[in-house]
Amino acid sequence: MSIVASRLSRIKPSPTNALTGKVAELKAEGRDIIGLGAGEPDFDTPDHIKDAAIAALRAGDTKYTPVPGTLALRQAICAKFKRENGIDYTPDQVTVGCGGKQVIYNAFMASLDEGDEVIIPTPYWVSYPDMVALAEGTPVFVEGAADNGFKITGEQLEAAITPKTKWVMLNSPSNPSGAAYSRDELKALTDVLVRHPHVWVLTDDMYEHILYDDFEFATPVQVAPGLYDRTLTVNGHSKVFSMTGWRVGYGAGPIELIKAMNIVQSQSTTHTCSISQAAAVAALNGPMDFLPGWIAAFKNRRDLVVSMLNQATGISCRTPEGAFYVYPSCAGVIGKKTPDGKVIETDTDFVTYLLESEGVAVVQGAAFGLSPHFRISYATSDELLKDACERIQRACASLS
Repeated sequence: MSIVASRLSRIKPSPTNALTGKVAELKAEGRDIIGLGAGEPDFDTPDHIKDAAIAALRAGDTKYTPVPGTLALRQAICAKFKRENGIDYTPDQVTVGCGGKQVIYNAFMASLDEGDEVIIPTPYWVSYPDMVALAEGTPVFVEGAADNGFKITGEQLEAAITPKTKWVMLNSPSNPSGAAYSRDELKALTDVLVRHPHVWVLTDDMYEHILYDDFEFATPVQVAPGLYDRTLTVNGHSKVFSMTGWRVGYGAGPIELIKAMNIVQSQSTTHTCSISQAAAVAALNGPMDFLPGWIAAFKNRRDLVVSMLNQATGISCRTPEGAFYVYPSCAGVIGKKTPDGKVIETDTDFVTYLLESEGVAVVQGAAFGLSPHFRISYATSDELLKDACERIQRACASLS
């Protein structure tokens, strides 16, 4: 009899984490690999945030904290929502987890029963459907077509809702596509949701501040205040403050849900690292003057990558509104042969070919639920991006 629980048959390891491990392994073997799979900024955490962590250490702020997070951090999160989004929350409506991923996981574990449906637009972040499945829910996929900017419409959402629908999952700007919903596009979705009072909204706003070309961010409760009592708004420190390793995410929503999520967390991690929480307070309450420079750098990289990919034979890449990913189509290389005679049948075949032939590591679209595409993270230097895109162009030109 196997020691492994049957529930694990419903899920698979994170493809993005697996790629990061594979890149490290190949580099250790001496291979010349450019890894474009990791979803983290290459900028360092700002000094005032690191200084706050050092001060917390020296002050002995190293003990257990309340399960949902320190009061100081939850107050800072409430102030952030009021200041930036015009939404009022109280500290008991806020929970802090070890990254946004844990907050979403806690929400599904606390709210889903077997057979409950969660609507997930594709392409999606790799972890959404697996977390739903682990909580015994049923993922329901709605395609955000490339010709609609990888976004779903109100009509599509309406058609997907059933009496079993518990949640709709939204992520704008998106990982993996970088697509962002305008206020009008979001209103088309919230208008549908207002008509279905049994459906809750889980919005992942992790890339809220990483937007280009004067695109204005909006979150569902801003657009439709009537959804306040059935929306969990998730955000975190990983992207905007370049604090991926600090593991700080948070969610705000109705007290009943937050209390249930805290029960789940109390029996797992208990709470986020006390030092990380102290740093997170400084991040939310401190200056954001570093951000315009980061955004400018990301935009230059976005434009570089989009331009160079669109010069690669068989590749087509739209310009995303936000985040630091592009999600190009590789439909034009499907069916072609590699120099050694292998046929490229899927996007997985294509990314394998890129890694083996040119040492460029990207993630196949199949991992995000929409093929034939692949994801590139451009959160790395201009020099590496230019080199990688030249390699992709060379690999595509070698196909026949």
